[in-house]
Amino acid sequence: MMHHTMIVAFDNPIPASELDQYLTEFEELMTGSGLVESVATRHHVRVPGDDHAPVAVASAILQLRLTDLDALNAIFTLPGAADLIKRWQGRHPYKAVWANHEPLT
Repeated sequence: MMHHTMIVAFDNPIPASELDQYLTEFEELMTGSGLVESVATRHHVRVPGDDHAPVAVASAILQLRLTDLDALNAIFTLPGAADLIKRWQGRHPYKAVWANHEPLT
């Protein structure tokens, strides 16, 4: 089993309703692919320490659970993924970092 954990940081704050829409579209794309076992998404919970973040403050975190490395590799070429990224980058630019890993627990 593999996990793909992604942290998304929009360049500027976006309304919660739009962040929810981004997360919903991401989740629908991944769930509809048949490649993932589960998708979990959450808003970042802001705390005062975020003012001292060394790189960026997250907007949301997304985690995919996949059966194996082949499924993980396949999500990077998933039809529709590039369109989703391009459309959202055009509306609200963001940066993403991720970690591909085995389950933490």
